[in-house]
Amino acid sequence: MQEIDGLPELTQSDLTRYSRHIILPNVGLIGQKKLKNSKVCLVGAGALSSPIALYLGAAGVGTIGVIDFDEVDETNLQRQVIHTTKNIGKSKTTSIKEGILNINPNVNVITFNTKITSQNAFDILKNFDIIVDCTDNFPTRYLVNDACVMLKKPNVYGSIFRFEGQASVFNSVNGACYRCIFPTPPPPNSVPSCGEGGVFGVLPGVIGSIQATEVIKIILGEDKNTLVDRLLLYDALKMSFKEFKVKKDEHCPVCGQNPTITELIDYENFCGIKKTENFDIKDISTKELKILIDSGKKINLIDVREVNESNIAGLENVIKIPLNQLGYNIGKIDESLLTVVICKVGTRSKYAIMLLKESGFRGELLNLDGGILAWINEIDNSMSKY
Repeated sequence: MQEIDGLPELTQSDLTRYSRHIILPNVGLIGQKKLKNSKVCLVGAGALSSPIALYLGAAGVGTIGVIDFDEVDETNLQRQVIHTTKNIGKSKTTSIKEGILNINPNVNVITFNTKITSQNAFDILKNFDIIVDCTDNFPTRYLVNDACVMLKKPNVYGSIFRFEGQASVFNSVNGACYRCIFPTPPPPNSVPSCGEGGVFGVLPGVIGSIQATEVIKIILGEDKNTLVDRLLLYDALKMSFKEFKVKKDEHCPVCGQNPTITELIDYENFCGIKKTENFDIKDISTKELKILIDSGKKINLIDVREVNESNIAGLENVIKIPLNQLGYNIGKIDESLLTVVICKVGTRSKYAIMLLKESGFRGELLNLDGGILAWINEIDNSMSKY
């Protein structure tokens, strides 16, 4: 392939495919070559990544990296539009690669079917020009930010919650980083995840499209028109946008004049998240729980899902205490009875047991293995025998 000024030459197929871009005065042939020559990494392969991956692939970004360790679940399909029903059970990285190549087979898609950590972040991200934060949790968000600052990579940020979203561009060389605006994370469990609090299905389409727009503008050299030093807030219910000016914090521990964080740290510890594996947490299977219930033994069933979740599907005679309200309601739980803690898949319930143990709860605690989804499958399987 011939190169002019270090940029790959466009093929005849490229000229046809990207013709509507090439005739734009701010893109042209050089701009389209820049897109073809660029390398962008998406951290996450879920809701925000879906529109970003499709639009960057369609725009002709030459190399797209995707980092994720999750599998496609049916509950994802309401908002993660790049994944399809036939891909349920597949790794999200495999599914998103298929989606990108379906729209543009000329893109080089590099997948990392792993969790991004302080140990592998530099090795993965150093090979890309722009990093796109599509994460859904605070430890990874701070990790991505710090890695981008240390590698001097632009960080195109987006986040969503229920009906609201945010977007910005963090470029610590010329502007603020994520820590300049949010120096400390919120208290653990104070902000529900999408699985706990829900998310409006089309919301990530709006925020993700904004992120994709910012990535393309950076590649084209339109840096002065990006969201650097601006935080954009979107409210889908009100159909309103607000913009806040932000500025680089000279005392920022990562990008300030005298940084105190010069290497990647333990971000779960930084965010106050304790690992449940450090606690002695015992599971009870759905079959064992069913036998207990059928025997008539009196037990505590504590459902720590959000109220909206527990109203969709659940067990009878449960005490509903959302995880973020557990600390205020421990007195409602009879310590003299066996207590089984329940959530959607058995993760939040483990955390709830950890919190109960830390609070001095003296009763016997069991975690429903697999959560309410496993319970529903158990009931369905039992019914299918008759």
